Order: sequence, then C-alpha cells, then structure tokens
Amino acid sequence: MERPIVELNMYGRDYEQELRPLIRAFVTDAEFDVTHEDADEASMRLIFQKEDAPLLLSANGAYTYSFCLLMMEDWYRLRMYRYGELIGEAQVERVDPERKAYRNRIAREIYRVLAKAEGKTLPWGILTGVRPTKQVYDAIAAGVSEEEIRGHMKEEYLCSDEKLDVSLTVSRREYELLTRMDYQNGYSVYIGIPFCPTTCHYCSFTSYPLAKFGGMADAYLDALERELRFAGGCFPGRKLSTVYIGGGTPTALNEAQLERLLGMVHRYLPMADCREFTVEAGRPDSITEEKLRLLKAQGASRISINPQTMQQRTLELIGRRHTVEQIREAFWLARALGHDNINMDIIIGLTGEAPEDVEGTLREIAKLSPDSLTVHTLARKRAARLSTERERYEGLEAVGVTEMLEKTVRFAKEQSYLPYYLYRQKNMAENLENVGYARYGKEGLYNILIMEEKQTILALGAGATSKFVFPAEGRLERVENVKSLKDYIERIDEMIARKKNFLEGAENLWI
Repeated sequence: MERPIVELNMYGRDYEQELRPLIRAFVTDAEFDVTHEDADEASMRLIFQKEDAPLLLSANGAYTYSFCLLMMEDWYRLRMYRYGELIGEAQVERVDPERKAYRNRIAREIYRVLAKAEGKTLPWGILTGVRPTKQVYDAIAAGVSEEEIRGHMKEEYLCSDEKLDVSLTVSRREYELLTRMDYQNGYSVYIGIPFCPTTCHYCSFTSYPLAKFGGMADAYLDALERELRFAGGCFPGRKLSTVYIGGGTPTALNEAQLERLLGMVHRYLPMADCREFTVEAGRPDSITEEKLRLLKAQGASRISINPQTMQQRTLELIGRRHTVEQIREAFWLARALGHDNINMDIIIGLTGEAPEDVEGTLREIAKLSPDSLTVHTLARKRAARLSTERERYEGLEAVGVTEMLEKTVRFAKEQSYLPYYLYRQKNMAENLENVGYARYGKEGLYNILIMEEKQTILALGAGATSKFVFPAEGRLERVENVKSLKDYIERIDEMIARKKNFLEGAENLWI
C-alpha cells in the first residue's frame, strides 16, 4: 500500500512543528513534502483581493492532501485540498496577539476539514503535545471551577468529554500529591543506565545490547561516578525529593556493577530526605535473586518489572528474549524478598496483537496484582526497528487499539487502580495516550514531577537531559548529555562542565 503524501506550503511564520502532528493524527503514516517561502504583506493583500486564486495557493492531484498556509502579521489565509480538489478555506483576522491562540485558531480550521474528509474525530482534539493535562492541572491549582475548565478545553482544543474526564481525575490526584511535599524547594535526580539484554523493536531510547557493548559497562560506571560526585554538590541546602534509575535496563548490569552503582548513589547524593528511590528492574531476563536483594538492601523503595505483554508469540516478535513464565517468577521472587511497591508496564498496540490479546495480558496481570500499572500506547519512533525495518512487520499492525485502551480503563477500575499521571508521544496509535495507574499510596512521585515540569530534574548518564525549572518566570531550560556511549565516557568532563556552566549563570532557579 502506498503511503499518503501530504504537501505543506508555508508562507510567513512557521507553524509546521505544531501542525504536522495534528495532520498526521488524521493521515497516519504520511510522508510530508514541505516548502517555506517568505511573504510580503502589502503584495499578498493585493493578491487576495483578486477573484482568481494565485498559483502559490493551489495544489495538483499528486498529493493526498495539500495545505497552503499564508501567515501575515494580523491575518492568515488557509486553503486545503484533497487530490487537487479544494475542500476547505478560511481567512481569519488575528484578534488575539498571543501566538498560541493564533496557532489554535489555525489548528481548529484544519481539524474541522480533516474530520469531515476522513470521517473521524480525535479524542484529544487539537492537543498534540506531550502533556495534555498541564493546562487542566494549572487551572485546578488556580482555583478554576470544573465547569469553566471543561468549557475552555472543549472550545479552545475540541477535547472530548472522555479525555476531559481522565484529565480532571489525573490532575486532581497530581495536585493532591504535590501539595503534600515541598517540591518547590527540592530537586530530583535521574540516572540513565543505557544497557539492555536485547533491543526491543519499538524502542528508540539510548540503549545498547549487552552482547555487543557489555564490555564498556565498567568504563561507563567510571564516568558516571564522576558525574554523580559533581551532582552531589550542585544544590547544597536543598532536599533531594526523588531518585530514579532508568535506562535501558539498570539490572542488565551484573551483580558487582549494580552494587557499585547503588553504593555510588548513597555515597554522593544526600539521600536522608529522599522520599522515593525507584529502580527499573525492567526485563525479567535481567533479574536475579542477588540483584533483588541488593535493591532491597540499598533502599530502593519502588521497582518496575515490565512484561509489556503476557503473550509469548508477541514477546518473540518484538525482540524480548524471555518467557511469560520468567515474568511471573521474577515478580514473585521480588515479592518474597520484601519489595512492596512494584510497578508493571504494558504496551497496547503491539505488533500482531488484537483486543483479546490485551484482555489475556490483563488477566495474567490481575493474578500478580502489582502495586501500580503503567499502560503505554505504542508510538512509532523513527529510529526504532519497527520503523527502520518496516517491511519486516508489514501486515502485522495491531487492530482495535482504542478498544484495547478501553479494556485497560475498565481493568484499572475493577482492580482499584487510580490514574495519577498521563502523557503522550508523537505518532501514538489512534492518537491515544499513556496512563499511569496506582493503588492509593503507591504512586510514583518522580513520574508526576517530570511530567508536570514542576521541579528541577538533574539527569546523569548517556542520553540524559536535565530540566531546570524557573518557577518565578514560568520557564524551563534543558541541558543535554551526549547519547553515544563512547562519547559519554570520553567526554564526561565536558558533560559536567555543561551543567556547571549553566548553574553558575542561572538566576531565579528557586522561588
């Protein structure tokens, strides 16, 4: 099947990055042909007074859709074509000086035309960002009524009642949890361990298979120790709220390396007031009894054992070299050793799966009864094998992903899990979302802090991105580490210097 081709002709201010994901949500798997041209306001006003449409705003039938957008200082003109036939146009005066409001008006016009042309609506409306609950959270914190929140989100973003319900539920829970802690005067630390037993076909994280790169693990820990030593002195007098060790798969390290890593955390970070210490145990084929004992002894208060699916054929298809039985064994071993806050991740929309497969996975999860469950919707990442080896998975696309999500919502309610954080990614199946559920008191605080961008996160390791929050100014600054394992090891002093230089020049980092 030929992929749809979308033409974007952009004249004037560039809204491409905001509009592209909205169009892709309707025209899935599309290729984009984009042009950018300067626009002169005086000449363009004369052009648009003519009866005949100028060539620059027409399209031929070679493109599935063409969007021709002319953006001037105080008005815009939009024309939309399907196979060369005009299907919608608008010329709107700019009545609100705020860029976001102007962008949203353009997005709503595109949404309405595509919804009619494709015969479908999007549950999140024109919201395409990572944090669709952010505005709802801020409104709750400001004391805005639920009625006002619903009205604004429907009118401005065309958001569905279903997604408004979950947004309000999640945001209220986040607000309740954050008001119990002094997050404004604290910070969190993320530590990335970029090794995995194998690379899953949907993964695009900074991750290196052990068989090829395991010999670099000790050198990596050497570099990480230098960065941890620096991190321990970054915020004197400030309390460390949470620590999260992710990856990759941290438990891909051998026992001695894991013990060294955990020891470094306690040696260099001020752990006395740390409210949550999470370690992703992740892949069950990386878990041993000794590693679980180490995690417990070193104070890990929350771990993840992530099956993604409990269907053996799917595990093999997506490149996870472990069995369903190993998942069960790892979970019960962790319970027996005293781990009382265990998260499990599943992914809906995996290659070859249907709603009944997800239902079967949920039945198996119910038997284990983890303390929290994170439901991810598959997102096609450009760098993941699912995209780079597309032909290998041709004809194996999941069907009924929305139905899968509905099953997880019902399951969570039946099993007494409450939604407590939510986020989205680009190119998610059926324009859905990822939701974190937890039993009362078992929520992952780090997940809320990173998603709502309410607290500075100092991130260490290859591919890690520190996020420095400036509350008084309502802004956030990022400082990135290199992704390459080799570069991180060789350039660790540069990674440390990046953070040091940023912090020396930072003002108003704390309220």
